[in-house]
Amino acid sequence: MTSSPGGGLWMIVGLGNPGPRYEGTRHNVGFMVVDMLAQRHGIRLNDRREHAIIGEGTVGGAKVVLAKPRTFMNESGVAVKYLRQRFGGDLSRLVVIIDDMDLPLGKLRLRASGSSGGHNGLNSINAHVGSQTYPRLRFGVGRPVIGAIDHVLGRFDKREAVAVVPALERAAEAVEACISHGIDYAMNRFN
Repeated sequence: MTSSPGGGLWMIVGLGNPGPRYEGTRHNVGFMVVDMLAQRHGIRLNDRREHAIIGEGTVGGAKVVLAKPRTFMNESGVAVKYLRQRFGGDLSRLVVIIDDMDLPLGKLRLRASGSSGGHNGLNSINAHVGSQTYPRLRFGVGRPVIGAIDHVLGRFDKREAVAVVPALERAAEAVEACISHGIDYAMNRFN
């Protein structure tokens, strides 16, 4: 499956957990990338719905919906199903941004489709949309020696934060490239 630029609405969904307790945690890098995209393109994330916080605008001349689910990570599919019912759109123009412990800190991996790789947020989306054929951007948060849950729910330390900021910018650029030039171009450039 490939997706070409232009020609329809793009939905960019960054996964995370809602609430101040989880702000800035590794599990919330999807939220951070959506916030960065909103800032870069002057899109206000001010439409608070039951299942998601939404902002509408344009990126590279294309209409986009930026969204941060208000559901917990393991129920992300509820929010994505709601967004698809509200806005419609082709699955090839749904980009989901997630944390990935199997990638080194700040490393990106963009795919046009594929399995969940055990990520509960993707498992939930797959179950609610009935498909695995949508683009996803994995953002590396590294794997701890022990304590995976504490790791993903923990915040970046000062040393890690230095690497995270440019990686967030690069992740936003990867999404922009996907929208402007298509998923194949973006995968070739950012993987």
